Amino acid sequence: MPTSRRIVHVVALSVAVLVVAAVSFWLLRDPEGPDAVSKPLQTWLSRGWKDWSPATWRSKPGDFYNPAIKGHWSSSRMSDSTDPNVSLDAGDPEPGASDPEPRPIPALPVATPYHSTAAVIGKVFFDSPNGPKVCTGTAVQDPAAPGKSNLVWTAGHCVHAGAGGGWYRNIVFVPSYNNDGSSGTAGNQAPLDEVAPYGTWWADWAETSPQWISEGSDTGGKGSAFDFAVLHVRPPSGDASLQETIGAAAPVRFDVPSAQSLLTASVWGYPAESPFDGETLFSCQDRPGRLSVDKDAPTMYRVGCTMTGGASGGGWFAPGPDGSLALVSDTSIGSTSHTWLAGPSLGKQAEKVYDAISRRFAGQKNGTGTPAS
Repeated sequence: MPTSRRIVHVVALSVAVLVVAAVSFWLLRDPEGPDAVSKPLQTWLSRGWKDWSPATWRSKPGDFYNPAIKGHWSSSRMSDSTDPNVSLDAGDPEPGASDPEPRPIPALPVATPYHSTAAVIGKVFFDSPNGPKVCTGTAVQDPAAPGKSNLVWTAGHCVHAGAGGGWYRNIVFVPSYNNDGSSGTAGNQAPLDEVAPYGTWWADWAETSPQWISEGSDTGGKGSAFDFAVLHVRPPSGDASLQETIGAAAPVRFDVPSAQSLLTASVWGYPAESPFDGETLFSCQDRPGRLSVDKDAPTMYRVGCTMTGGASGGGWFAPGPDGSLALVSDTSIGSTSHTWLAGPSLGKQAEKVYDAISRRFAGQKNGTGTPAS
């Protein structure tokens, strides 16, 4: 072989090696630092995510890590997911600050197809140390991406375990889950495209309040008044955003002065604990009252509703001054007898969480940001 051709082959081979090395490094890098490789991605994808030891369970704000695992969320795994079981016994921890316990309002099934009656509502699935779990979420508007939002509102306890815990893993959003209501208790036999007709949207970032991270617990605790979170999700294919795909995204209000100013609120969710099976979307409507869980925390909203666990994170909607509906809260805690639900009032801290995740992806093409894997 002539010397010149040999040199060309050597150079080409060297370039190919460098390209492979660069791609491998990119795939294995930690998404939170340009040069960090704190946990090889391939180890994570090969079930390394199941290591819940304190040394590997990221817990601090900004530590979120959620690379997509292809095929992880099958229809049977979704159907087998259980609720996070965050509850609170009825009572008034701060005398005079809570209104009387409301009468239970029976949860009513939502008309199908859900995409026509509640397009912004869906399910949030995630893995915990105790197995796969499920909550409810709401597609919400993104001020940094008008008409192209990839944001989902849910409860803080659906993304982070609170005090002593860390970020949950393999978090996804499934809009219009079981859209036609046909899977029922046989959802584990239904094809994935039936229970997830608009795809499975992996979260590539999550934000929740520092109060939930430091004070949240499985009984709500002091952090329940700050039990809210926002996810940024990735399109399962193509470039169309969540809002473009489902055709809707809810506005969020942070200016509701008090529970007394709300004449009515509708609460939505996929209750999964008996007597419900988690496959059907339900709603309740009631005038909110006040519930105080800590004298130093904002007063929460409380409504009568018989929905159970699995409805956690579901959106609360109320008409604004112009009559249009907006998200004003999410389901956080409920009574152990399943007669009422309570959610945080969304004030300045909630707005900070919302703005932080919106700014993080501002300017990215189609609001999709950097791929998680």
